[in-house]
Amino acid sequence: MNNRQFTFIDLFAGAGGLSEGFIRAGFTPIAHIEMNQDACNTLKTRAAFHYLKAEGKLSVYEDYLKSKVEKTDGTDLWSKVPKKITEKVICAAIGEKTIGDIFFNVDKLKGSRCVDIIIGGPPCQAYSVAGRARMGKDVENDPRNELYKYYVRFLERYNPRMFVFENVLGILTAKRGEPFADLKRLVEELGYKMDCKVQIASEHGVLQDRHRVIIVGWKDDQFKDYSYPILEKESMPYAVMKDLFSDLPLRKAGEGNLCGIVSYTKPLSEMKYLKESGIRGVLSFTTQHVARPTNDNDRQIYKIAVDLWLKNKQRLNYAKLPPQLQTHNNKKSFLNRFNVVNPFGCCHTVVAHIAMDGHYYIYPTPNPTVDTVRSITVREAARLQSFPDDYFFEGSRTAVLRQIGNAVPVVLAYKIAEKIKEKLGDNFF
Repeated sequence: MNNRQFTFIDLFAGAGGLSEGFIRAGFTPIAHIEMNQDACNTLKTRAAFHYLKAEGKLSVYEDYLKSKVEKTDGTDLWSKVPKKITEKVICAAIGEKTIGDIFFNVDKLKGSRCVDIIIGGPPCQAYSVAGRARMGKDVENDPRNELYKYYVRFLERYNPRMFVFENVLGILTAKRGEPFADLKRLVEELGYKMDCKVQIASEHGVLQDRHRVIIVGWKDDQFKDYSYPILEKESMPYAVMKDLFSDLPLRKAGEGNLCGIVSYTKPLSEMKYLKESGIRGVLSFTTQHVARPTNDNDRQIYKIAVDLWLKNKQRLNYAKLPPQLQTHNNKKSFLNRFNVVNPFGCCHTVVAHIAMDGHYYIYPTPNPTVDTVRSITVREAARLQSFPDDYFFEGSRTAVLRQIGNAVPVVLAYKIAEKIKEKLGDNFF
């Protein structure tokens, strides 16, 4: 019987949501490649966590979190694990000038091992509806439109048996569908077949209505009569407030800090969803339960928005606010810019804009007052993306929220990884 662990390379890795799902499913990372320094620091810290957990030395990680000081990176923790653990993280923008050096580094990390799968998704701003709206005609010339070609270069060099390519729905229609068609052509020339489906995170164990295109490719000569893996739809009997947020301490706007230790208010035995999903993690505490400060005008708007949602399940229309609260001149578009997280079911999609302000992610405060309303905390945002509570994100609050908003939900990644592992195992040779 074969006990070999399957290996992967993660491209455009971000904070590691996709990687985390594959690691949870038993895959071994060879390299994570990411251009953002804060995200790379997060990946290093998580790599150290996995090493220490496997070695029975989680107390080292706990001590790091308990002594963590804001505005410091993870050097203190990284120095306590072998260099080969953190060297898996390659901090570089993938492009023509860098790809040679990246290949050189990955080759060293890979050694004689084969690469079973490549995962990742190029930055999606050039394909997203919001990105197109913000960039206008400039989107046609955005270099991020071409990053899929570098993904293909990695397929060509490392010849994995399968690949998973994640992106926003816009990749199917951007530039009249030309990049998607070109991606298909390029991978077929390398001997792969590929198929794609829109996966909805809330149908696969995540309390978020997130729609993403998941492309799966496989070597045609190794997987005869194979087709896209079937992800069975799951019912979602849980709700954000009672099942995801209710064991975290209350916060007001501006309360908490990025490095503070946070005790739970309920035992895990009372939090069935958190236990099933693995979100509570393996520690007896969590971190980063910090709410951004909010001015009085915005809190007045938040209260109106929460009241409308809790009493009538109605979203706030910005144009209908009292005139004295309206600070934006635009009253014809983006009228839903103040949005409450649905406490009774799944949250709407968490995106990177959460780093700019919290207006689109207002906490559904019961019996709201101007003093108690706020936007969601960093930890609550991470939970909506199904990151475990022992996941520490390096960087400023803004940098951390951007990492979280850009991530693939961990539980969705895990469900995909499990299906991929089944197929790799069935076709091992």
